[in-house]
Amino acid sequence: MKDTQSTSWQNVAAWYDKLVGSEGHYYHQHVVLPGLLRLLDLQPENSLLDLGCGQGILSRVIAPVSAYLGIDRSKSLIEAAKAIPSPKNYSFQVFDVTRELQAAEPIFSHAAIVLALQNMEYAEGALGNAAAYLKTGGKLVIVLNHPAFRIPRQSGWDIDKKTKQQFRWENRYASPLKIPIHMLPGKDSSAVTWSFHRSLQDYFKMLKNAGFVVTDLEEWASDKASVGKASKMENRSRREFPLFMAIVAQKV
Repeated sequence: MKDTQSTSWQNVAAWYDKLVGSEGHYYHQHVVLPGLLRLLDLQPENSLLDLGCGQGILSRVIAPVSAYLGIDRSKSLIEAAKAIPSPKNYSFQVFDVTRELQAAEPIFSHAAIVLALQNMEYAEGALGNAAAYLKTGGKLVIVLNHPAFRIPRQSGWDIDKKTKQQFRWENRYASPLKIPIHMLPGKDSSAVTWSFHRSLQDYFKMLKNAGFVVTDLEEWASDKASVGKASKMENRSRREFPLFMAIVAQKV
């Protein structure tokens, strides 16, 4: 399995690996990974397919499983994943997970796509691969930047001067969007990745078309806390508008 096509993440792989590190950034450690591990509920006899695995953070925090396969399009990120020792039954491969994986067999009990599906233009392909590799009844867990509240360039925070309340504004939601993200603004104009916004309805339809039924959905807020004069307002807003969404689906 080999894919020689380039990816925008290849240009920022070194920076991203340094930013996230071997254990993940703050929200990986405090919000995303704890929630993801709880939803996956992996047992020793289970196996896990990690699509868009990046530098293999998930492989380093899961309990021992019978098999793990991490796939990512970025050669540099896969090299970073391989550089950290892992069990012999864990493997990493370079491939575009939105393209049909070769010789797919339903051999995995679980699959995960963690903070990656929103960076894939052809997300349907990734979901199709998850379905092809999962056994019937297998579990897929997807973690996204919340598609209703975190839309790059189309959402943000402001303060109502009359009520002195912080609020979340949104310019767009229903329409699919392809949004450039400048990862190193003012430093490197070539360090651009792409974010693909989709509505929750879009995700549910893609899952249905791929042969999944949604069994659970969770919204995860930041666990940080502000201090100072604006802390009450900021903490309230932080609780009300979640950062992440987790979708649990079952192959049928």
